[in-house]
Amino acid sequence: MNWFQLKAFVKYKKVAKYKKGHRIHPPFAFDLVRHIFYENHPYYHFEEIEQIRQDLLNSRVRIAVDDLGSGSKKFRNNSRRIKDIVTYNSTPKKQGELISRLVVEFKPRSIVELGTSLGLGTLYMAKPDSKAKVYTIEGCSNISAVAKNTFEKAGLKNVMQLVGSFESQLPEVLKITDQVDMVYFDGHHDYDATLQYFKMCLQKASESALFIFDDIHWSKGMDEAWSEIIKDDRVSVSFDLFRFGIAIINKEVLKQHYIVKWP
Repeated sequence: MNWFQLKAFVKYKKVAKYKKGHRIHPPFAFDLVRHIFYENHPYYHFEEIEQIRQDLLNSRVRIAVDDLGSGSKKFRNNSRRIKDIVTYNSTPKKQGELISRLVVEFKPRSIVELGTSLGLGTLYMAKPDSKAKVYTIEGCSNISAVAKNTFEKAGLKNVMQLVGSFESQLPEVLKITDQVDMVYFDGHHDYDATLQYFKMCLQKASESALFIFDDIHWSKGMDEAWSEIIKDDRVSVSFDLFRFGIAIINKEVLKQHYIVKWP
């Protein structure tokens, strides 16, 4: 946790006031927090994903990494062990499980992931429903190759991998999709890029689209980008869970923002 994140976390702990749905009155938001955010029932694929995570953590392989986004505050060079990428850059278990629960709840047909990494986050989105199509973009070809092996181990047939910058690949994805139901922003964590890709995805967003933003308090720029996103008129309900944020488009729901104590 960097200095900015530490200050943001202290602030979050002071202002977070919604836990397990308490004091959340609109049924839509209450049900999500009460029955999705705090659900403990394990899904069938959770154990399989954690076994794959463990296999990656046990790997002794080192690869060369090309950072096309805002870079890393953790690594000093571009030669990295797979186990370290899992530890510091992959979607954590609890966060991934909540993402899976959201996929089951919202039933998105078209999912876009910006930042494949080693593919663990992708598994949480692709495993719940084989009919959902997941388009995942990764800037580093070496990391993408490891992710491809991850998908093969998991037996996934509904994932389309793209290698290159988000700026070049996201427009290509949006061209071949009628609409976007869910987007997981998990890379290029800076102000301009986050807002740029958010606005691009909004152009194809369905009427009940779900946007998940990782590391919303990673830096001042990300913090400011998140603040603008939740103020956007097209976002009806948003949740700040500190490490990541959830923004939902639903014209039938009154605009509201919640800072939730989670987990």
